[in-house]
Amino acid sequence: MSALSAPPQTEAALKIHAGATSDLRNDGAFDITPLREFVIAFSHLLDKRPDEAQIVAEGSALLQKLVSRDDWLPEAYAVPNPDRYQQFLLHADSGERFSIVSFVWGPGQSTPIHNHTVWGLIGMLRGGEYAQYYGLDASGVPTPQGDAVLLQPGQVEAVSPGIGDIHKVSNAHADQVSISIHIYGANIGAVHRSVYAENGQRKPFISGYSNKTLPNLWDLSAKA
Repeated sequence: MSALSAPPQTEAALKIHAGATSDLRNDGAFDITPLREFVIAFSHLLDKRPDEAQIVAEGSALLQKLVSRDDWLPEAYAVPNPDRYQQFLLHADSGERFSIVSFVWGPGQSTPIHNHTVWGLIGMLRGGEYAQYYGLDASGVPTPQGDAVLLQPGQVEAVSPGIGDIHKVSNAHADQVSISIHIYGANIGAVHRSVYAENGQRKPFISGYSNKTLPNLWDLSAKA
């Protein structure tokens, strides 16, 4: 796994984190342009047929730019569920080369230990999350690898089978919602993956998504 540190936050992001959230979110101030520009730029990156190292390096920089501001994610894809974390699909490439997912963590929520089987980039948009990475011993029992990594707004973490693919993620806050933006090298909601019990029992799963409709990235009429 690898991480990029956060750049200085934009004025809009600072306003949100300072508590002016309702002013920006309820008056139509959200502009999805940053997400559209990210989709275009990431598609162009993959058009070059890069290797995984290049995807992680250049893709992390693109994602860091996206999550350095918190004024573009539509509210419908930022709503927590009191029973479990949410996984909102924001975009899936038509060739399933990559997908973008908004993970919304209610206070104290966490995942089981799980893998991905593909490369992934995780950018922290709001709040914070801990990721505890694991290796598997000879018996298949997950063993913690180092301390849990804290991801804060504007920071990006990478995962893949080659650099570290098994982890458990949790909201770093017991009293607030956290949101991270994930980019995966597949239509991640349809990928066959595994969760791991602490005794090494392995169970297959397909995550799916929490939403049935996608945000409209391509309506440019307001800019005409």
